[in-house]
Amino acid sequence: MEDFKKIAEKWQKKWEKDKTFEVNEDSKRKKFYCLEMFPYPSGSGLHVGHAFNYTIGDI
Repeated sequence: MEDFKKIAEKWQKKWEKDKTFEVNEDSKRKKFYCLEMFPYPSGSGLHVGHAFNYTIGDI
């Protein structure tokens, strides 16, 4: 079985080195707002599928 802790450490180091999650705010760029899906009205009946729908825009 894979050593998941070792794998996670490898990728965390790479992402930190590459500044993968660093935000560079450029005030000269035009701002925009993206609404992928309307919020779920009641919150009841949520399931794992909702994670797939809402995650795609973050990738």
